[in-house]
Amino acid sequence: MSDVFRRQSGPFREGDRVQLTGPKGRLNTVTLEVGGAFHTHRGVLSHDVIIGQPDASVVVSTNDIEYLAMRPLLTDFVMSMPRGAAIIYPKDAAQIIGQADIFPGAHVVEAGVGSGALSLWLLRAIGASGQLNSFERREEFSEIAQSNVETFLGAKPTNWTVTVGDLQEQLPASVEAGSVDRVVLDMLAPWECIEECADALTPGGVLLCYIATVTQLSRVAEAIRATGLFTEPDSNETMVRGWHVEGLAVRPDHRMVAHTGFLMTARRLAPGSVLPELKRRASKTDFKDEDVEVWTPGALGERSASAKRLRKTAREAKAAAQAGSSDR
Repeated sequence: MSDVFRRQSGPFREGDRVQLTGPKGRLNTVTLEVGGAFHTHRGVLSHDVIIGQPDASVVVSTNDIEYLAMRPLLTDFVMSMPRGAAIIYPKDAAQIIGQADIFPGAHVVEAGVGSGALSLWLLRAIGASGQLNSFERREEFSEIAQSNVETFLGAKPTNWTVTVGDLQEQLPASVEAGSVDRVVLDMLAPWECIEECADALTPGGVLLCYIATVTQLSRVAEAIRATGLFTEPDSNETMVRGWHVEGLAVRPDHRMVAHTGFLMTARRLAPGSVLPELKRRASKTDFKDEDVEVWTPGALGERSASAKRLRKTAREAKAAAQAGSSDR
């Protein structure tokens, strides 16, 4: 990576983002400035005390309050960054990287970009030699996502483009047919653009869809099968349950991160190839008008943020990005 990007290891220096954990476990994130200070009702913690210290150091404020100073992990950042749209949680992002086999140097297409959480994970996975083309239908979400990525990395990556518009129209005009290694869709109606994704993918390339509901899951699977251009789709979900471990008190946590979404993957067949027919029991795959109605945004309970809320979030994300870049 270029020097314009924030380091993720080594002693703290000016411009680094630092996560401070107070005595009650409360987290605060600051961008280090020479002569700067972190003010609380418990006293003042000078940034100069932190600069030059190794990561994961304990520093002391003017009132002798101890703080643990660490660089925030990507997981920490995406869970606290400004959001215009719901994010893909780290547990799903990790599965996306693994199941889609995102590799260094890969050419990846992402739609939609949301608040930029998955974009950050994909950029890290493809490395400096890869290419990420992100597509988003809403300008406000695009602005928030780009600001969030710039805030975490310190600058916008040169191997990342964000296109505002409908994927069906923009994808064929933005990438060469057969040149994309992976396509990741996080959108309300991914079945509408399966053929465009197939045209963009190289033979053997992976299509991965992040899907919210069971009814959407069914329709996407049937849309993939109907093209005859992919392998049989595979579907799953990921649940994470933490454990409390303290001495002999070992038990599952009372809360867990359960269903957040489904992941469906399929691989692009070579041109002219016909997938061998699988022997399976007959099932209902035809759709009636009332079935399609269930998949409409209103029936799915799609939540949309107000324009006022989005403008405020965009301002917060831009301010964070500008504060970080001005310190470099």
